Parts: sequence; structure tokens; C-alpha cells
Amino acid sequence: MTMIRTERKYIEILRILKEHNDPVGAKRLSELMAERGFILSDRAVQYYLSYLDTMGFTEKIGNQGRILTRAGLDETDNALVDDRIGFVISKLERLAYRSTFDPATSTGDVAYNLSIVPRESMEKVKFAFDEVVKAGCGFFNSYRIIERDPRVPSGSVGFITICSISMDGVFQRKGIPVKMAYGGRLEIEQGTPKRFKDLIGYRGTTIDPLELFISSGLTSISGYARSKSGIALANVREVPSSAKKQVEETISLMNACGFVFPVVMGTQVFNLPANPFRLSIVAFSGLNYIGNTVEHGIEITTEIGAGNIQFSKVMEIN
Repeated sequence: MTMIRTERKYIEILRILKEHNDPVGAKRLSELMAERGFILSDRAVQYYLSYLDTMGFTEKIGNQGRILTRAGLDETDNALVDDRIGFVISKLERLAYRSTFDPATSTGDVAYNLSIVPRESMEKVKFAFDEVVKAGCGFFNSYRIIERDPRVPSGSVGFITICSISMDGVFQRKGIPVKMAYGGRLEIEQGTPKRFKDLIGYRGTTIDPLELFISSGLTSISGYARSKSGIALANVREVPSSAKKQVEETISLMNACGFVFPVVMGTQVFNLPANPFRLSIVAFSGLNYIGNTVEHGIEITTEIGAGNIQFSKVMEIN
């Protein structure tokens, strides 16, 4: 087996290519690398890609960009076994750190997810997204449709939804320690949340737990949207109990901006273990938009935590 150089820049490029099914160009790679803390010019990225081509780990697909070869996939898996642990939460924490949103003024950047759908499916996707808005099970009560973006292929449109990790960024800027603890399937009966059917911790996982639930067909978001009974996606965050008053004030400000949370908050919620020193905040996930679309049988590709964007851009009229 050929060993790849151990520089993190090469590792991150391989990691990004593995996360994408389609070819990724140098410009987009440069943007994604910047989100991970590596500031590289398009020309520098081209240099690294040329080296990876030479090693047989990547392949250029015309003018579309690069993909991983079979050797590249194997090398990525072997080279990153130790490094992959905690990758999901690390990415989310970076996005939270870069979120500058101030709910008092409704200004600043929020983290977002980017979904790509065929143009002919746009109205069906809007219907699925609007169902989530009306049911009140999205993290934020609106979304943005984009067309003129280099990441949106010809014949497709993009849907931007706010990622719930934005909440963590707001809390952190107010000096409130916050921990993203779990992602889970929340059972709801006649409009009343009852219990978590499943919970997966974010620490030490290499895939977003909620993405796993969606791909496994373990949600019933459309059922909840229609009848107020179903299974929706939610996250659990933990903050110190002593920060309760400040947390409540912050949540109130965010609610006024259109954010929809919490489902419930307390030292003992649903079937979670009680902890008098930690306050659990349960919030619906922005991925309910995606999950409901998948339940409707619509083709959709989503980049979770695609980056940060000005809050005002999300609020622009579609």
C-alpha cells in the first residue's frame, strides 16, 4: 500500500472528496477547505490535486473536477481511522464558532444546510418544506431558494435551511457553555411530544445521527405534519442549570426572529436521565425539512453544515 503524505491539507482534501458523490472542482474545494480552517488559493488547491493525481488517489473528470479513485478511497479509510473519531461534532463546532448571529438585532451570520434538487421537483419540494413550516417542526420557520450559485448545477435549484448549530453559536457569544449531546427520533402523539424512540450521541460518531435516521427510513415527519402524530427529528443540547435565566432570555429573542424551539427544556425531560446540574434543551432539527422531502419520495442531495451565511440572506423573499 502506498502511504500518502501526512499533511492535514492532503487529508482534508481527500476527506472532502469522499463526502461528495459528484466531482468537486478546485474553486469549490478551496471554499470547503476555508470552512475547515485551511485558507488556500484555487492555484494552491490545484497543486495539491496534481500531487494526489500523481499518487493515483484522485482522478480528473473533464472540467467538472476530481473524484476519489478506488485507491484513494482505501487510502482515506486507512489514513484517517484515528483522525475520523469526532469528525461530525468537530465540523459542527467550527460552524457554531463562526456563527455571529445576534438575535437582539437580527444581524450576523448563521450556519446553514444546502440541499440540491432537480428544477422539475422544485414545487414538490416547496410543498414538503411548507408542510414542515406549518407543522412547526423545523428549527427555523422559513427557507431560501437559490439558483445562481456555483454549487447548484444546471437544471437544479438549491434550498437553504438554517442549521440548528446556529443556536450554539448564539449561546457561546453570550458566554453560555453549551454541549451538543444527542440526535434522536422524537415520538409525538396528537401534538404532544412523548418520548425519544432512539438517541445517538454526537461525540465519537463519523456520521450525523439524524442523517442516519433519514437514510434508514426511520422518520414519520409527514405523518406528524398531517395528523400531529408521528416521529420527527430533534437534537438535545446541555447547558449549566445555573444559566437558565440567561438561556430563557436568549431563546425568547431567537423566537422573535423566527426560530422554533425549544420543544421542552429541563433537568429531566422525556426518557433522558435526570441531572440537576445540567439543563437539557430539546429542539426540532432543520433536517426535518430534508426528512419530509425524502418521505415524499423526492430526490434531494444535502450538504449538512454547508457553511455560514448572513441571516438577512435567508430572510430574502424567494
